[in-house]
Amino acid sequence: MTVRPQKGHSVNFLPRDYTVVDIETNGLFSGKCEILEISAVKFTEGKKTDAYSTLIKPSRKIDRFITRLTGITDEMAANGVDISEALDGFTQFIKDDILLGYNVNFDINFLYDSLTEHRNMPLSNDWLDVLRLTRKYLPQLENHKQTTVAKYFGINIDGAHRAEKDCLICSALYERLRGEFINKSTKLGG
Repeated sequence: MTVRPQKGHSVNFLPRDYTVVDIETNGLFSGKCEILEISAVKFTEGKKTDAYSTLIKPSRKIDRFITRLTGITDEMAANGVDISEALDGFTQFIKDDILLGYNVNFDINFLYDSLTEHRNMPLSNDWLDVLRLTRKYLPQLENHKQTTVAKYFGINIDGAHRAEKDCLICSALYERLRGEFINKSTKLGG
């Protein structure tokens, strides 16, 4: 297990101001695989206020499975920016915001490792995992994939598996969960 000593912590409150993050990668293993796309969308009082999104030029061809899943082709990625440039833009955009995401630990670990490798800096923002909330408040669902939960709430999933669209879906889920189930308590353990 990789130790990330300066990694932020999971919060146990429900922020109204946050930045949703999502990445697309060419595999599941940080250190062996690359980030293909980074998106971050800021929300203030639950309303979208700004967005950052960029494709990243990978060092190798994109696997056909990844292209089918995300829609990101080698031709699209060839016009992407260098990973260092993408990480600079990302860190300037998120500042010290609380980060939200769906299974966000995956994204944060990839970003932490990439920032450590390419910029010699950790990702220390605190975070909230919306997947964790769906498991707690919607245990009856057949699974807790983001698209399954979005369908449950009637949230449009067209364009899912692209980073910025996944950020928007995640925020919509968070706001629905917050409003319908969680608002009764300010603690996640409540």
